[in-house]
Parts: sequence; C-alpha cells; structure tokens
Amino acid sequence: MLTQYSFYLTTILVYGAVDAMACMALNVEFGFAGISNFGFIIFQSAGAYTAAILSMPRAASSNGGFQQYVLGWNLAWPLPWIGAAIVGGLLALPFVFLVGKRLRGDFAAVGLLVSAVLLNVLVKDYVPFLNGSAGISIVPAPLQSFWNPQGLAYQFAYGGVAIVLAIGVYFLIRRVTESPYGRSLRAMRDNDIVADSLGKDLRLQRTSMLVLGGAIAALSGAILVGFINLWAPGAWGYAETIVLFAAIIVGGAGNHKGAILGAILVPLSFEEITRFIPPLSNPALVPALQWVAIGLLIILFLWFRPDGILPERRRILSNRSGVAPVETVVEGQSDALIKLGNVDELNFRELLRLGEVTNDHRVILSTKGLTKSFNGVTVVSDVSIEVRQGRLTGMIGPNGAGKSTTLAMLAGTLASTSGQVFFEGADITSVSSHKRAQLGLVRTFQLASEFKKLTVLENLVSAIPRQPGDSFWGSMRGRRYWGAEDEANIERAEEILEGFGLTQYADTYAGALSGGQRRLVEIMRALLAQPKVLLLDEPMAGVHPNLAHKIGDQLTKMCDNGMTVLMVEHELSLMDAFCDPVIVLAEGQVLAEGTMAELRKRPEVVEAYLVG
Repeated sequence: MLTQYSFYLTTILVYGAVDAMACMALNVEFGFAGISNFGFIIFQSAGAYTAAILSMPRAASSNGGFQQYVLGWNLAWPLPWIGAAIVGGLLALPFVFLVGKRLRGDFAAVGLLVSAVLLNVLVKDYVPFLNGSAGISIVPAPLQSFWNPQGLAYQFAYGGVAIVLAIGVYFLIRRVTESPYGRSLRAMRDNDIVADSLGKDLRLQRTSMLVLGGAIAALSGAILVGFINLWAPGAWGYAETIVLFAAIIVGGAGNHKGAILGAILVPLSFEEITRFIPPLSNPALVPALQWVAIGLLIILFLWFRPDGILPERRRILSNRSGVAPVETVVEGQSDALIKLGNVDELNFRELLRLGEVTNDHRVILSTKGLTKSFNGVTVVSDVSIEVRQGRLTGMIGPNGAGKSTTLAMLAGTLASTSGQVFFEGADITSVSSHKRAQLGLVRTFQLASEFKKLTVLENLVSAIPRQPGDSFWGSMRGRRYWGAEDEANIERAEEILEGFGLTQYADTYAGALSGGQRRLVEIMRALLAQPKVLLLDEPMAGVHPNLAHKIGDQLTKMCDNGMTVLMVEHELSLMDAFCDPVIVLAEGQVLAEGTMAELRKRPEVVEAYLVG
C-alpha cells in the first residue's frame, strides 16, 4: 500500500511541475504581455511530439512498424527535451502576424484559437506525419537503458528533475518580468497604442514573449510525454487551453506565484478529485461535470475576485519607505487643489537630456498634401503645415475639423491616405509610429491614456528611451547590467514628479488618479520620452485653469531650451498666452495661420470657430 501511494506521489509531482510550467508560460504571455493566446496548447503538444519522435527509433523497424511518424532519430536524453524547447520557440514565429499591429486583442485570440483547431485536424487526418488519431505510443523514457522506468527510485528522480526545471522556469521568467523590459511589457498590456507611441516595438515585444512562452510550453510537453510514454491529438484539444486560462484567472494573472497556485488548484486538483468519484452509470457524466465546474469557477472569480487569489503585486519604485501609496483620489476636487511644486527650479535641459540646441526656428516638422479618408469620407484634406523648431505652435478648430486626426498622422499612429510628412528634412511618411517616437516625435492623446495598472512612477520611467534593461537580452543580463541606470532614471522621474506636485502619488496606480492628475502624468511621461517635437492633443482637458496656465509657462520655457511643441487645444486663453503661431483647421483643411490677434481679425476664422 505504501509503495502504491509513493507511485501516486511521483505522478502528482510530475503533473504538478508540468502544469505549473505551462501556467507560468501562458501567464507571461497573457498576464504580462496581454497576449490572449487561445492556441497555447499547440506549443505544449509540439514539444511532446518533438521529444517523442527525436527519442524513438525509425518507424519502419520499431515494434513491428505498427505506427507511422517522421524522423525517429533515437537521440539520447536530454537532446529530445532541448529539441522540443527549440521547436516550441520556432513554432511561435509564424504566429507573430496574428498578434502584430494589424491583428490584435480579441481578433488575435480568435486567430490563435482557429489555428489550434486547424493544426489538430491536420495531425488527425494526415497519418504519415504523426500517426493520425491513434497518436504515438511506446515513447522511450529518458535513460531507460540505464535505469528501470518502472522503479520507484526512477519515478522520484523524474519528479525531482521536473520540479527543478519548473523552479528554473520561475526564476527565468522572473528575471525578464522584473526588469525595465517587464515594465514595457505591462505597459503594452495596459495600452498598446500608447506604448507604441512612446517608442516600444510591439511586434518585437510580442514575438519575444510568444517565443519564450512557446519554448517553456514545449518543454513541459516533453517532460509529460517522457513520463506517460504516449501522445495523441485527443490530448490537446482547444479546451485544454481554457483550463490553463482558468488556472491563471483563479491564481492571479500577472503574478508568477499566482500562476503556480492556479496550476495546483485547477488542472491538477480537478483531475485528481475526479478519481475519488464513485463509478456512475454514464461514464461521460464525470468529464461533463468537470467542465461545468471549471466554467462556473471562471465566472465566479471574474465576478467576485477578477484579480485572482494572488493579484498582481504593486511595484514600489520610490524611496519613500514606510509611506503607504494613495489608493483613491476624489475627482474634480483634487484637481483644484493641485499645486505645481518646484517646477520653476527644474533643469529641464538636464532632466530631459535636451542637450545644447540652437533655436534657429528652422522648419523641423512639416506636411505636404496630407489627406485622410475613412470609408470614402475625407476628414483631412490636403493639409500642408510647417512647425518651426523652438516654438510652441497651436492648432485650433471646431469639433470634427480633423485636428486629432492630423496629429495622429504626424505621429504615425494613423496612416495617411495620401500626402507626405517630413521630420528634420527627411520624409518619414512610411516610418512606423514607434520609430518616429525613437527619432523624437512623441504625442499625447485626446483621451486620458495612462497605463492604469502601472504606478505613476512606473508610467514615467517606462517612457525613458534607450534603457539598457529595456530589451529581452538586456533583461536576461540581470540587474547588475541595468540596475544602476534604472535607479538613475527613477531619480529623474521622481524629480520631475516633485516639480509637478504629485510626489505623494508616486506609488499609486495611475488609473486611480483624477482626470486632471492623469493629464499631468501623461504630460510628464511624454516629456521623459525626450522628444524633439512634442505633439499635445488637448493636454489641458480636465486640468484646473490656474494649473493649465502654469503648465503653459513651463512648456514655453522648454521651447526656449530647444524643444518644439505642437498643441491642439480648445481653451483660447491658452492660445492667446502661449502659442505663436496658431493654425486653424476647419472641415479638414487649413483655414488660416498667424497669431491669435491676427486670427481674430479674419472674418472666415471668426465665422468658422471664434464666434461664441
């Protein structure tokens, strides 16, 4: 009896390690990078098949040739497991187009789900590839020629190796996600369009997480097939991915320990609990009830505890030890109480790395015949403007005039139908938005666009370009490589945060701030992106008028220090006080340009916009 329980324990160890690795891999894709990979089971299955066919002998001469499969290289352990991880990573590459900029979110999730179903059908129907629906059996256990796989010592050793690999996976993904690169991944998860406008390469970030998750999933599949010695299409239906998603939802998305806890509570526990249910007249009833229970579990957690048992932890970056972050902010009232701190004392040239710039007022940004149409309706027509270096240029016009659309085309977040955009004399019309941001063309958005699940300080630091740890390989080099630079960047962010009077909110989630405070965070974040040209889309919306004028003063000083600003704003007092020149758009076309005093004298401008 004791021996029987011992073998049962080894099975629990192996399955627990496999499920934990799979959940951590999916969590790094979904919980950190925001990729809803409903085709995740593809990668675990690919690892299982790869390990099997790399460890088995040639099909024609093995076991009477009763099954068909490719390769059959009969490689020694651990080569099949290593090969499985490599294949899992490589298999992720064709799926990158499904999670790129063109297809993302729910559409990418559906695309990945359909891919999983199609690949399952392919493996079932094309028998010579992987033996069809019958699957591959009698897969050699690792080192079986030296050790009896049925022995208790071997089983415990196998479980120990699986646990060690799961621990290694935990520290591997933690190294990636607790770096500046992990911060960028969570920013992309919260708002990918804004992350893109700050210079983050979304395609590269999603590729790296798909490859990493795919390699880990494939390794988990290799461990499992080496233990159970068989694999078939019935083991990797799309429903298996739903179980893993349920585990992450229950445990806590964005938390590695939560993913491990979810793996223990959902796939492992549900599988084992069914063993203790007495036999029923209908053998299909137990699996059906199991799926009902999993569905109810997902619904209950999404309703009552959407962050899971172990929610994603807050990253405290500030040096204010012992000071609890502000949790809630009163909308409206708090905006009126905002007072800029020592912003007049800030050295923006040093903080923003502006360098020595000569304000020669040359044309730094311009357009020629810029046009945008949606479904045959033209919203911006033949717009040709010039923005001069070192000036605060304004843009006004009635609602629907095309102001935000023009800014979006300048930043590259919206492709133009025709026309050209020039930056520092070069044609950047075909340059992607994240590369424009890297060149120094940075924008804000008409609606508040903070990264809600990042703290205020994380929002600011995430925007700083060229951080040594803000890449996959940089994160892999560890804190010794990027730690000192990251601390310096945090200090810069804290200094500008103090200048804007929001130090007490440094470790508060940005999504918990009031409207005016979120606007300030967006402005500070855009400044720390070190722009040469800053495109502001109604930055003072929701900001108290007194505070708006103080911010306008600082923008003017930044322009004196070499920055260039193009600002869309409805508040004409700000245009009067700070902007020269001002561009007027009406019905998608440039109506006039000049100082506000000059524009007030022009009848067509007064009639189109200034009346009322």
